Amino acid sequence: MLFVATCTDKPESNALRLETRPAHLAYLNGLGAKVKAAGALLTADRKSVIGSLLILEGDELAEIETMLTQDPYAQAGLFANVDIKPWRQAVGAPLE
Repeated sequence: MLFVATCTDKPESNALRLETRPAHLAYLNGLGAKVKAAGALLTADRKSVIGSLLILEGDELAEIETMLTQDPYAQAGLFANVDIKPWRQAVGAPLE
């Protein structure tokens, strides 16, 4: 099953994001095919990062929660909020 995670950064946390980014990317790459898509959420002017959006595959919500709590961004305390929802793709190239 697919899940969408929206992770909102704490205010004034860009330095922490940049410092932790290499470990975060290595962690996500290590999850292999479980990561269907991931990237930064931007401000309207596209000049600042305000969070992350991830589409992840797992058997149940608890598995996704565990993946996200083990992410170096989460362990560094970057996120003010993490919202996870089950997701069903309707259009576009299949995320297989």
